[in-house]
Amino acid sequence: MCMNIQVDPGGAAPSARERILHTAHELFYRDGVRATGIDRVIAESGVAKVTFYRHFPSKNELIRAYLATRHEHWMGWFTEALARHGGGPGAIVPVVEEWFRDERYRGCAFINSVGELGGVLPDVLEIARSHKQDMTTAIAAVLPKSRQRAKIAQAVALSIDGAIVRAQFDSSPDVALSALDRIVKSLLKA
Repeated sequence: MCMNIQVDPGGAAPSARERILHTAHELFYRDGVRATGIDRVIAESGVAKVTFYRHFPSKNELIRAYLATRHEHWMGWFTEALARHGGGPGAIVPVVEEWFRDERYRGCAFINSVGELGGVLPDVLEIARSHKQDMTTAIAAVLPKSRQRAKIAQAVALSIDGAIVRAQFDSSPDVALSALDRIVKSLLKA
């Protein structure tokens, strides 16, 4: 599934950097960036403190690497899932539903990171903007060609962001998915 970031699918022992990044990804996404201290990442990744700081001189460097890794893996999953679900506009809601129903779903790592760090680590804002632009581009690629395609893709992306937030606080993602489906269908009719 999309959120299961594999360290090395070939079976080779992961490097210290890979272990740190994998552990940070799991902890940052599940528990939050601010709630996860460096000592916990070091302990759970099984590296020495000096090894950690050799790869990541600061927590901010680790955060940037986490978001870059998250972006790469999430966008790979997203574009693959859109194709797997038919590659047209009808794929959008089923792909989002697949993500929302993942047992590890905890919203968008980029929205969450902006909420936690946007005011104190400006790089997070730029990283999130870039991620959302790439997501919008992937959405546009499955929409019918028209002069309005870019604007419709932006509206769909914004609707997905709203559904992401709604799915985080409802007991089920059903309301968010139903509303997203109505919005996408309305935008495509326009």
